[in-house]
Amino acid sequence: MRCGSLCQFLCLWLCLSCVEAVPTQKIQDDTKVLIKTIITRINGISHMPSVSKYMVTGLDFLPGFQSVLGLSMMNELLETYQKILINLPSRNLMQISNDMENLQHLLQLLASSKGCHFHQAEGLQSLKGSILEASLYSTEVVVLNGLKAFLQTMLRQLEFSPEC
Repeated sequence: MRCGSLCQFLCLWLCLSCVEAVPTQKIQDDTKVLIKTIITRINGISHMPSVSKYMVTGLDFLPGFQSVLGLSMMNELLETYQKILINLPSRNLMQISNDMENLQHLLQLLASSKGCHFHQAEGLQSLKGSILEASLYSTEVVVLNGLKAFLQTMLRQLEFSPEC
């Protein structure tokens, strides 16, 4: 009986020792490609102006501009934008929202390869429906432009292998 368990353990150990970890550079490259894909999807939405001066009152929960982003801050901002996107009723945002979720997973994988640990983003527990419903078009434009700017900043930061 013990010999069987020992053999199973040794076989498992042998299999695990042969498996190579995904290189950090590969994860980082995949993350960059996905960011570029999301930016392309945002640009592809027909009603998105290339430069927007839209202002919507009540959207003060949108993340502000950050010049230096660590992996933890990137994750928090992605969570915030993800919570906003899933509350906007536009069908245009479904694929972007799915891509954002995949981007969060890649970012978490990149962070774990560097020994970083994330905590749940604070704030923004629930969005006020009246703010989002009052002017859906303007809200969508403002949120997507903010997300696009954040993703472009994130892309630049990933060039320098950010820390936790």
